[in-house]
Amino acid sequence: MIAKFTTSLKRILVLYPRPSSAYDTAITEMLRTFAARDINSHIEVVNFELNDARGKAALQEAEKNKVDLIFAMGSESAAWVYDNYKGGALPVVTVCSKDPVQLGQMKDYESGSGNNFAFTSLNVPVDVQMSYVRELRPDLKNLAVRVDSKNISAVQTQAEPVAAYLKEKGVQVIWGSVQNPAKAREELTKIIPDAVRAMRQNDPDLTKSLFWITGSTSVFREIRTINQYADRVPVVSVVPEIVTNGSETAVLAIGVSFESNARLAAIYGAQILNGTKPGNMKVGLVSPPDVAISFLKAREINMRVPFGFFEIASFIYDYRGEVVRSAVHKPEN
Repeated sequence: MIAKFTTSLKRILVLYPRPSSAYDTAITEMLRTFAARDINSHIEVVNFELNDARGKAALQEAEKNKVDLIFAMGSESAAWVYDNYKGGALPVVTVCSKDPVQLGQMKDYESGSGNNFAFTSLNVPVDVQMSYVRELRPDLKNLAVRVDSKNISAVQTQAEPVAAYLKEKGVQVIWGSVQNPAKAREELTKIIPDAVRAMRQNDPDLTKSLFWITGSTSVFREIRTINQYADRVPVVSVVPEIVTNGSETAVLAIGVSFESNARLAAIYGAQILNGTKPGNMKVGLVSPPDVAISFLKAREINMRVPFGFFEIASFIYDYRGEVVRSAVHKPEN
């Protein structure tokens, strides 16, 4: 993929672990951002399938060809490249990757890595995320967390921190993890009803309970199954893309879209191409988070959407389930 500009050509490598529509969305947004900044780029995209030999060969080829920048796309790619290329000769920016502080890749959000890595995060800080939850359910009694036990990054950054935070606030956290992603639907048909029964013990009319859906693909792709057994309990996701048209959707999402994260990662990449040292860059966080709302689903379960959510929402679907606001671009900081 080559864009023609008057500036000198920049060679960029994108490493990703498997085909994904999320990565397609991210790459499209990165190209759009580069074009807006007049960056003349040649981008090579390599699916290294988390294969050590294939990944190392791609990195060696990048050094040989004097590539200017590497994007590590996805949490698995970011972890692999970090383990195998920290301190390498080429700068690396992470994209569509979960929180590097919680994953132990960065010591804090403000200090740079001190090496060839610049990190962005697909997560929202827990205290920020929970401020929205408190506004939605001020008297929250139960939160049922749903995660894929095999998705370590989702467990460590999107499930465990939320569970720990709410337990300290006296909220009952009902943990439910899919053990076999290939049988997620079958497992969820038991996990979800069990959670609803547990909620009714202290919340008979289910008005003080929520389901919390993490960025585990095997879980959120079964949104139809989750909705089928969730009764009137709102299903809230950390992935804005899971709020979509029609009725097979989460009612609300509070998180970072793949598009927003990719835009920020591309801005980081542009700054590095213009001379910024990756090791001096703080963790890139999208703020405020992307909020997505399905008013069709909200009406189905009789959930009131706070007006403040409507004001800032990046994605809104109306009472017919049709999109009325999508991918509102935020100012570049």
